[in-house]
Amino acid sequence: MSTIDDKCRCSWLDTSKADYVKYHDEEWGVPVYDDQKLFEYLTLESAQAGLSWYTILKRRQGYRDAFANFDVHSVAKFDQDNVEALMLNSNIIRNRGKINAAINNAKRFIEIQQEFGSFSDYMWGFVNHKTIVNEIDELKDYPATSAESDAWSKDLKKRGFKFVGSTICYAHMQACGMVNDHSLSCYKRKQIIEQYQQS
Repeated sequence: MSTIDDKCRCSWLDTSKADYVKYHDEEWGVPVYDDQKLFEYLTLESAQAGLSWYTILKRRQGYRDAFANFDVHSVAKFDQDNVEALMLNSNIIRNRGKINAAINNAKRFIEIQQEFGSFSDYMWGFVNHKTIVNEIDELKDYPATSAESDAWSKDLKKRGFKFVGSTICYAHMQACGMVNDHSLSCYKRKQIIEQYQQS
């Protein structure tokens, strides 16, 4: 269990990294319903494929600057000139496939908004609009995928999204609170349950 003060935190967290601790304490697992924030998370999770989350977290501001602060309509209009400029941007992961995926996914994201009213409503439907609370004790207990992430990944792919495998989808679900995967002894687990999940 990771400790940096008097609080117990998830064992995966490197508490020597202040920005990582801040992300764990303030964002990871907290339910998100804002479409712009969800597009940011989805874009960053897709960029993470094959890399560590901290690698992306360190570049988060770079991504915000490069991708119009994750304004989905702006990103959807990016053209080949934008792609070539992004390929020269050392503040992001310069992977052409991932850059093209972000632009493609922005267009698909807007299509879902038009169909469902919001991406949030569509996304949360895969967990029946209620956070799944898991009982994680040790690092080995963390799942990489779930039945819900499998179903969501399959649907996103059918709708034309790229870099949205089940593992990426599950990481997104963890980040934006569709699942509460804070460990049993982590202080955030109870806090999130009390703040967001009281019936």
